[in-house]
Amino acid sequence: MYHIAVQFDVPDERRQDFINAALEDGRQALASESGTRRYELIADHENPSRFYLYEVYESPRAFEDHLAGNPAKRFFELISEYATGPTWLVRGNLVEGLS
Repeated sequence: MYHIAVQFDVPDERRQDFINAALEDGRQALASESGTRRYELIADHENPSRFYLYEVYESPRAFEDHLAGNPAKRFFELISEYATGPTWLVRGNLVEGLS
């Protein structure tokens, strides 16, 4: 499995806009992209203007397909005027062996 985590900083007055856009991207990706396995939006505990997206894909190719798809394109289109990011935090394959 291919995991990614990215960070976005959002102005306070656009927090709900960002949340709406990210959740819609996730709903659409999970519903229409067979390679999307997990999509989570996380609000930073200490900084209310910071959000993280944690996503899991079947493969790096499935992630590339997600980025090329309409849900991701629409997400970036909606947030482009106000959000800073994505800042990459994690990009890689899960190392199996703990469970």
